[in-house]
Amino acid sequence: MTDRAAARAAKGVLADQLSAQPGVVGIGLARRDSGYVVKVDVADADAAGLVPRDVDGVRVVTEVVGVIRPLRSRTA
Repeated sequence: MTDRAAARAAKGVLADQLSAQPGVVGIGLARRDSGYVVKVDVADADAAGLVPRDVDGVRVVTEVVGVIRPLRSRTA
């Protein structure tokens, strides 16, 4: 079981490692079982291969979510 503080620290380490990697679109925390994991959202399966399975003993999970684009506002 990983507590929130450990997962948050691992998220910071991983964010530094992946900040320049194309295809990584988001990094956050998620609850799994009775603890926390670092969750990495990626644009495609190729980008998922760049993500380690754990950081400092904290499990890392990936999810392919596609490319993230801002919503366009509608004008009347």
